[in-house]
Amino acid sequence: MNAPTDEQLLASHLVGDPHAFRTLVERYSTELFQFVFRFTNRKSAAEDVVQDTFIQVHLAGQSFDTNRRFKPWLFTIAANKARDHLRSRTRKREVPLDAQLGGDDDDGQRFLDLLADEVTSPTAQLEDAEQAKFVQGVVEEMPAHLSEILILAYFHRFPYRDIAEMLDIPLGTVKSRLHAAVAQFGTLYRQRAGPSQDDPG
Repeated sequence: MNAPTDEQLLASHLVGDPHAFRTLVERYSTELFQFVFRFTNRKSAAEDVVQDTFIQVHLAGQSFDTNRRFKPWLFTIAANKARDHLRSRTRKREVPLDAQLGGDDDDGQRFLDLLADEVTSPTAQLEDAEQAKFVQGVVEEMPAHLSEILILAYFHRFPYRDIAEMLDIPLGTVKSRLHAAVAQFGTLYRQRAGPSQDDPG
């Protein structure tokens, strides 16, 4: 027997199935935590945002458009909650970039090339950690709407259509914004790196 879809589980929850919502939480809690943590860079904050996200899903489930897919809606709520959390901070946002990136072509530009794909030695691991910290500093200088598109497209590998739905922007805007984000990242990287760092490409 096939597992119920997300949309079926939400529908079952709305008619009183006590197990349906728990199944949705179990299905997405880990992935959602990883997603939110890239915004907050704090475990406790990410846990709070995930909890708030599922509370919002519980409260707003009746308003869900059944013609849409559940997952982008869920992650849209999480992204909005994460943004609210970041706006409440007094210090500058931190976006950790130490995870392995996923490839995605964009007119031949590859953000993947900025970090090593795998660690081959303790020395390489240290160099990767230093590079990740350097890259993190670069991304912190970018406008939120550009750093956000990098997180969605490269770390979580959301399809462009899902990103468009999550951010409520046209598909063409997703592509142009990602192109602009990669271009700005390259410019800021070179400015910060100077002659002592390798050009990211």
